[in-house]
Amino acid sequence: MVVTPDEDDPFITPEELSTEAIPVAEPRPKKRFSFLNLAAAAFGTFLSLAFGLWADSVIRDLFTRADWLGWAAMITLGIGLLAVAVMVGREILGMMRLTGVQTLKAEAEEAAATRQSGKARSVVAKLTKLLSHRPETAKGRAALEATKDEIIDGPQFMELAERELLAPLDRKARGLILNASKRVSIVTAVSPRAIVDLAYVLFEVSRLIRAMADLYGGRPGTIGLLKLMRDVVAHLAVTGSIAVGDGLAQQVLGHGLASKLSSRLGEGVINGMLTARIGIAAMDLCRPLPFKALKRPGIGDFMSDIASAGGRKDTV
Repeated sequence: MVVTPDEDDPFITPEELSTEAIPVAEPRPKKRFSFLNLAAAAFGTFLSLAFGLWADSVIRDLFTRADWLGWAAMITLGIGLLAVAVMVGREILGMMRLTGVQTLKAEAEEAAATRQSGKARSVVAKLTKLLSHRPETAKGRAALEATKDEIIDGPQFMELAERELLAPLDRKARGLILNASKRVSIVTAVSPRAIVDLAYVLFEVSRLIRAMADLYGGRPGTIGLLKLMRDVVAHLAVTGSIAVGDGLAQQVLGHGLASKLSSRLGEGVINGMLTARIGIAAMDLCRPLPFKALKRPGIGDFMSDIASAGGRKDTV
């Protein structure tokens, strides 16, 4: 039996032979024992007990004054505890959804590497379930259902699922990134204070990251959003995309935009480009499948639109 090398196999595309992969979020190693976590748990338990004793004392005092005051205090406390339980439950569900997306991405990488049909079909089934609430994927889900028995190769089936299910969401994600970048570019170009620039950029970035997670099925809570923002910054650092100075300036010069922009407007364009980079990193993390069949967007895809938005504002 003669084994054909991958580079000579006519059925393997050049993209599949490429060893340059887009960095994805890797599962974190198990946390070691920490005295900080132990202290936080101990003090949290102590404060919970203290709150319980204080609440019991208040309710008893109210009952001694009047029964209706005691019952009113108990009902109020119960409503408050129920609201806290709902909020905690939502945060836990949000964290579970984010973890599920990253787990699905890792399973997709493994299925593509092993080229096993069973694993690939399991990944596609989970992806379809994850995005079943998105109306943009209705046509793609119908197409996959109609062709699932006709495709044998697992990785090819995942690529078809990526095109059918994620292509419309990717287009919407590009729109989210572009619109947020335009707003940041315009607002920071006309803003009189640096603190206003910083506050608005943080507002737009947090809103963009949340919208990106919602788009791809993550739907994080407040704690999940903070964790996702931390992961986005870490992703930028890993991929080398967090450079704000020379890299962005060279891209502006390379597109011939520097001569057309005033200094303040140029600062707005650079802030818009940084927002676009953060949006692309959020797209990398929130997308349930790595980019294989579809092209990953780059900062150059948004350059001209961001600059034109700033230019229109400058003419006004």
